[in-house]
Amino acid sequence: MRNRRTALLATAALAGTASLWGVSATATAAPTATSVLTYDATGANVPVGAKLTASLAAGTTAKLTTTASGSTGVTCSGSAIEATVATNPTAPGTATENNVKQTFNAATCTSNILGTTGVSSITISPLLTASVTSAGVLTVNGPITATAVLKSVFGNVNCVYSAASISGTTNNADDSINFSNQLLTKTSGSTTCPSSSYFTAKYAPVTGPGGAVSVN
Repeated sequence: MRNRRTALLATAALAGTASLWGVSATATAAPTATSVLTYDATGANVPVGAKLTASLAAGTTAKLTTTASGSTGVTCSGSAIEATVATNPTAPGTATENNVKQTFNAATCTSNILGTTGVSSITISPLLTASVTSAGVLTVNGPITATAVLKSVFGNVNCVYSAASISGTTNNADDSINFSNQLLTKTSGSTTCPSSSYFTAKYAPVTGPGGAVSVN
């Protein structure tokens, strides 16, 4: 009993000494490390499994042009992307996403490609994966297949394009994803279909269940 009492007194003395030197004797939990993807409003890390979505930035359009930065092609004012967070490691690092889906609202699309009168549909398949680095580099992994069904005076024309991957950048100023002149090459379709298609679009803001998302 005496030994136990002596030990308790020694512990108390040590605790008092620690307090005198400004060090708390009570252990505190280490702060949570910042991950690559966080919510703007709270700074909380985006959890694995969170669904992220974004539509075209206000006042912008998505374009599939026959030449880089050209004016001939398909233009849409309605498009959206979504993805599910697969991994979100401590920054700096690379977060990954799966079930990446991109859609276009054909009712908002126009075409000025010679021989066409409009757009019936644009589809991207299959569901894809993506990665985003702390440096703000976004890569959508392929193979990517884009099918544009264009209207013509002779009926619909199917134009199929593919790419091994496409790359974009993120910007925390407006929580955006930006694609510029990403090349897709025709794999099938009539001579009405251009041999190449360059994809340009800006999606913002990217949001999840906790609000707008930043990249760290």
